[in-house]
Amino acid sequence: MPDTPIQILVVDDDLALRALLGEYLAGEGFSVAGAEDGVAMDAWLAEHETDLVILDLMLPGEDGLSLARRLRARADIPIIMLSARGGDIDRIVGLEVGADDYMPKPFNPRELLARIRAVLRRRAPSAPPEPREDDGVIRFGPYRLDLGQRELRRGDESVVLTSGELELLRILAEHPDRVLDRDLLLDLLKGYERSPFDRSIDVQIARLRAKIEPDTKRPRYIRTIWGKGYMFTPAGDA
Repeated sequence: MPDTPIQILVVDDDLALRALLGEYLAGEGFSVAGAEDGVAMDAWLAEHETDLVILDLMLPGEDGLSLARRLRARADIPIIMLSARGGDIDRIVGLEVGADDYMPKPFNPRELLARIRAVLRRRAPSAPPEPREDDGVIRFGPYRLDLGQRELRRGDESVVLTSGELELLRILAEHPDRVLDRDLLLDLLKGYERSPFDRSIDVQIARLRAKIEPDTKRPRYIRTIWGKGYMFTPAGDA
């Protein structure tokens, strides 16, 4: 039996935009419904389970900020706000009232899709952590990563890492032999604000490789999986 598709509710008084998003997101495997204002939104939510709400800021009657406050008070539904007003103040207020993300109009539907997926990943239940050796120590190659002490050692020598590099290495080491895409890595690096197409993770990977790889041109521990992301290989396979 196929999995139930993720249900998205688009609350926007622009009928053409609702139709466009409905068609595009349905093509990506989502189930999409539309509502033109807060009254229609309340009616839909009273009868249906919804996994994410795309909410316009400028609506007739009750505005999007008020609706976002009510949504956050009644249920923990992820919210992405849209607005023709893309200034910093509007974005900050939108996030402060409980929105998970904020996009100015006009926008690229592909960017909205990337943000929807990122929000849903962040809200998904966390997977059980990988088993750790020696109560918080992970070994790979000649290295010993002590998660409790937040320290990486090579033999008797300490390898100096920034807090960001240490956190990135921890994430990679806790998911051995798995491909992690750039969006997921950035989502797991808590507190990191970005656009969906931010490539700064590549810079962080390069800096970390420079400190742990014998040959950065042929990395053994942090491998690039072209078109997919990165994979941590504790066995050190070239």
